[in-house]
Amino acid sequence: MKKMNKITSVMISIALVFVLIGCSASANANLEQKKVISIATVQPDNHSITIALNAFKDYIEEKLGDRFEIRIFSNSIMGGNTEAIELLQMGSLDIVATSGSNLESFANEYKIFGFPYLFNDEASFRKVMNNEEFIMEIYNATADNGIQGVAWFANGVNNFYSSKRIETPKDLKGLKVRVQSSEANVKMVQAFDAAAVVMAHGEVYTALQNGVIDAGANPEMALVSLKHGEVANFYSRTEHQIFTDMLMANTKFLDSLTAEEKEIFENGFKMTTQVQNEEWDKQIPEVIEEAEKMGVEFVTVDKKSFKEVLKPVSEELLNKYPELKPLYDKVQEIQNDT
Repeated sequence: MKKMNKITSVMISIALVFVLIGCSASANANLEQKKVISIATVQPDNHSITIALNAFKDYIEEKLGDRFEIRIFSNSIMGGNTEAIELLQMGSLDIVATSGSNLESFANEYKIFGFPYLFNDEASFRKVMNNEEFIMEIYNATADNGIQGVAWFANGVNNFYSSKRIETPKDLKGLKVRVQSSEANVKMVQAFDAAAVVMAHGEVYTALQNGVIDAGANPEMALVSLKHGEVANFYSRTEHQIFTDMLMANTKFLDSLTAEEKEIFENGFKMTTQVQNEEWDKQIPEVIEEAEKMGVEFVTVDKKSFKEVLKPVSEELLNKYPELKPLYDKVQEIQNDT
């Protein structure tokens, strides 16, 4: 499988080179003097992340249009998250938007986001992420691997959804639950005496439809954007996890910027987070309304009972990864600071 991934990555990289060469050949002489910045995301064009990336493109080209041209490759054109990160490390891509869970293999710091009930609520999550000391520790965690965090994106609150009504922890017992590839996710589902099934998000609809899995865990967006609401009509507000998506940059690319350019790019990265957050907040009420039209019922649960079941999961992870304890304590300090 690893060999196939490498072959896939090389093929995508070669394809990217030809795309860039083809585009350059058709550009005018002035464009040949510009550096092309390639950005990839698996998200579609109407997603809040892609909208934010286009705002970033406009900002950079307005400020430094004589030096840089930004090209955005959305809709998984450059492959899935894993392939895009490999291309980022190779330098074939300059910037990639990806799920934070995909970065756990590069730095344990990203495991912190998988801890169940780490944040009090989404407002607390954003308060923590806007803390300069905390976010810089996250950004710098992967630098030794040639990739650097430069912006974060709100990704909503994870809740369980299924064709079966889930109101108590016992309702999850025996279910096959799809999760992203994350140690915390697997342990969390197992704590409910359920089976964790690691699966790509593009396979979830069919798996729910055919009974390969019984439930998923995602923010409301998946009900509409991935049409999961058609095959899972109960959405239970367990609010057990709050993940983040990340904007990652190749460190050699960042190091190539002048002091002036670096300042402008840093301002652009911060603006990208702001635009994405605002767009996400705008879209969620529309998504909920659309999901209800699809027949999805939103179920209110007693979160205390779910928290009790999952408390040992956080304790186990902290015992296994003691280096995360200061980061965990920092989160609690920031979000509870009044």
